[in-house]
Amino acid sequence: MKKEQATVDIDFAEAAVPQYARRGIVTMFMIMLGFTFFSASMWVGQELADGLDFGGFLVSLIIGGLILSLYTGLLGYVGAETGMSLDLLARKAFGSKGSYLPSAMISFTQIGWFGVGIAMFAIPVANELLGGSTAAEWALVIIAGACMTASAYFGIKSLTLISYIAVPLVAILGTIAMVMAVSRGDGTIIDQFAKSSGTLTVIGGAGLVIGSFVSGGTATPNFSRFARNGRIGAITTVIAFFIGNSLMFFFGAISSVYVGGNDIFEVMINLGLFYLAILVLGLNIWTTNDNALYSAGLGLANIFGQKKKPMVLISGIVGTALAVWLYWNFCGWLNILNCTLPPVGIILVMSFFMDREKYRDVEVTETVNWYAVAGVILGAVVANVVSWGIASINGMIVAAVCYLIGHARKNR
Repeated sequence: MKKEQATVDIDFAEAAVPQYARRGIVTMFMIMLGFTFFSASMWVGQELADGLDFGGFLVSLIIGGLILSLYTGLLGYVGAETGMSLDLLARKAFGSKGSYLPSAMISFTQIGWFGVGIAMFAIPVANELLGGSTAAEWALVIIAGACMTASAYFGIKSLTLISYIAVPLVAILGTIAMVMAVSRGDGTIIDQFAKSSGTLTVIGGAGLVIGSFVSGGTATPNFSRFARNGRIGAITTVIAFFIGNSLMFFFGAISSVYVGGNDIFEVMINLGLFYLAILVLGLNIWTTNDNALYSAGLGLANIFGQKKKPMVLISGIVGTALAVWLYWNFCGWLNILNCTLPPVGIILVMSFFMDREKYRDVEVTETVNWYAVAGVILGAVVANVVSWGIASINGMIVAAVCYLIGHARKNR
């Protein structure tokens, strides 16, 4: 039965990805790079530019980028080595019913980001192109939501196709716009950054870099499981996350210091590249939004015992219907939720490396691992309450300690 399902389900929601369905390093790099191309990361670039000089910006980018890449790289390795999605890995680490917690967290967060992403495209484009009317805004929301939901619905093949189209265009056009803005601006980039308020420390900046995509990065196994082996999964993830996020931060920073905005869209509009700006904005958001919805569908499928495709449709409809509200009201909550997912990721990594043998198949014998559940809850609380250090790392440390205590008690 499982073999029969695997032949018709190209996304292998209930099974490990077999070797014949695995992909090479170039395809995996494009998928993972497209995953990191997200306009919300440019907002962080603006915050970094407003609070740091150019040297501090670069150091924060390197420190935060390396930590984020290491975290996602470990998850990328685990996903590729096992061939399992985040939700199948969660069943192993949290138990069959305990996995509902991480699945619900990733689904809720990714549907939220999906809705925010749609509005990030629809609102500025409606303002620039269609006079900013409510009807125009909603028309664009519906069109964008339908297109992005469709690519997630058709699974990894359409995600790959979108990434192959979008990644080169966004990277090349965005970089050209960034270089043009710097060349036409008053003073060097170092001079422009020197005008910052100086309200950020390098560690604070690194924390923003990590927090910008650590929630989405927790879903890395959903995509890296298609890599041919763990080495390819880890390498493509580390490089893609470091390059992709850094590029987004530079786009946001350049927009901030040269045109006072937070998005390369505004830079390109300022340069008179109107239609290219719309193309770059749309593709940039699309590459992450379909990945987010794909992850949400897998998570809901695990919770409700349904197929992935109908869960993607439901997630897409909900995210699209709430897009404008999410954009104006939910970003604060999403930032809080960003601190809750790193504890999930570190437990998945630890569970694999501490007991590789149980990952040879997808069968699960444990119902709930309460230490893993407690680790996520306590880690999330600490990450959101403790102001010292970097929130996501604080949460991971607490979750790791809880899981280690549980593992020691079981083996005693």
